[in-house]
Amino acid sequence: MPGKRTFWMVLVSCLLLAALPGPQANAASGSLKASSKAAPAASTALLGLNDELTDLLPVFKDGSYYVPVREAAQLLGLKLTGTPQEIVLTSAGGAVLLLEPDGGKAVKPDGMEAETSMFVEKGSTRVQLGLLARSFGYPITYEADKRLLRVVTAKGALDNEKFDAAHKSEIDSHLKAVKEAEQQAKPAPPKSGHGDSGKTLYLTFDDGPSAHTGQLLDILDRYEVKATFFMLGNHISSYSDSVKRMVKEGDAVGLHGMTHQKELFYKTPEAALQEMDDDNERLYKAAGVKSALVRPPYGSKPYFTEDFRDKVLGAGYHLWDWNVDSQDWKFKEDIASTYANVMKQVKTISAHKTSPVVLMHDLPTTIQVLPKILAELKKEGYAFAVITAEQKPVNFWNDER
Repeated sequence: MPGKRTFWMVLVSCLLLAALPGPQANAASGSLKASSKAAPAASTALLGLNDELTDLLPVFKDGSYYVPVREAAQLLGLKLTGTPQEIVLTSAGGAVLLLEPDGGKAVKPDGMEAETSMFVEKGSTRVQLGLLARSFGYPITYEADKRLLRVVTAKGALDNEKFDAAHKSEIDSHLKAVKEAEQQAKPAPPKSGHGDSGKTLYLTFDDGPSAHTGQLLDILDRYEVKATFFMLGNHISSYSDSVKRMVKEGDAVGLHGMTHQKELFYKTPEAALQEMDDDNERLYKAAGVKSALVRPPYGSKPYFTEDFRDKVLGAGYHLWDWNVDSQDWKFKEDIASTYANVMKQVKTISAHKTSPVVLMHDLPTTIQVLPKILAELKKEGYAFAVITAEQKPVNFWNDER
């Protein structure tokens, strides 16, 4: 005998299905269209299904592309049941994906649980397209230079090259619209490239988190300062509580790769991208967020050449270096030299009406000098801000992507 909970699940499921518009064609044919076409925006990509383009435009957020559950179910030929708290998607073959938006959890058809991010926008629950496709065994590809995602559910579909050629005009048109939207979305460029009269300062820390990060965060909290942390994936796993605290308290988080070894990170552009992606997964697992901000080991010059930038930035990341180098790693116990070095460079950069982006490291000796630096900078009227994905990046290559 089914319990009360099962009865209500079935009843609500029936109501959901009754309200769900029927698909306009069979998903396997590749001609299925979403119910309405969204206006192109800077964060959108085209979505292909088998050999056709759909009208659904996935939206990029926190490192992933998201789609409305209801429309995506139509496109992929999935049966949608359940409640807003427990969404059930079932394929024609009987595979089931359970989504729990409130808990940020998915139970895949193989029974494995996975953490995933979902959000509600305009009354519709949005889920990661990649999670949907891969859960049901559908290959998914992404061509960053074309802003094109493609899911294949049927045999005999065109290869990507032929698909792109078949839809060249639509792809070119969308890419043009996206670039125009990006330009319109950009804030007016500040004087001399960045910041407001040089009095906004971006404090950044590399190589963490560490056993000392809690002390560092305590100091930032004491002086009411927020900072941006470019972190290593393995360290994130070891000190996840500190990462959670950063996110909770409003600091910004970025990616610094996994190994911090030149011979590994810079082996190939693919290796660099893989390290950043792996780092992002560690970040998501630790704190439930992803980042589009990257800082390669040792900074972007001379190793992060155009081939590397095309690969990594083409995947949606933004490159950040610095214009003030504290050299705290070099001075170590000589904290007086670290202090003098930071203050001298900050004043020089600010004199050019440019906001300082200060490089420091998550080190015990840096923690010793940090209170003095913060006290003096606040005394001189500097405001502290965190780096966001919407800002024009500061990097050694002047690459604005």
